[in-house]
Amino acid sequence: MVVEADTLKHLVHNQAKGNIFKNRNDPRVTRVGRFLRRTSLDELPQFWNVLKGEMSLVGTRPPTVDEVMKYKRHHYQRLLVKPGITGEWQANGRSTVEDFEDIVKMDVAYQEKWSVSYDIALILKTIQSVLNKSGAY
Repeated sequence: MVVEADTLKHLVHNQAKGNIFKNRNDPRVTRVGRFLRRTSLDELPQFWNVLKGEMSLVGTRPPTVDEVMKYKRHHYQRLLVKPGITGEWQANGRSTVEDFEDIVKMDVAYQEKWSVSYDIALILKTIQSVLNKSGAY
């Protein structure tokens, strides 16, 4: 992203609904950034957070502080698991899921279905989505 991207966020139309921010053609994303996002290479640095124990491979996406400040009571349940590089909505929709309430439902469903085998299934599904570049922009 361009320098000071957070300070320019208010100039970009949010195409998502609720407490997330998405824009398919965000002008703050550089040409290199678009490539990194499209190929999901922008996620690689998060493996360092996994090694440090701050994140898991599978969980909920870590929200930004400004997103959490807008949470309603039922949104906090999605934070009851360690954040992950991938999760229910990354494996089952990625960028096509544009309603925060749908993301919350998927995160809560993940918590209810959690098992090691389910995590492995989500990781495999995520790898398939990344290789097929489905849902990435």
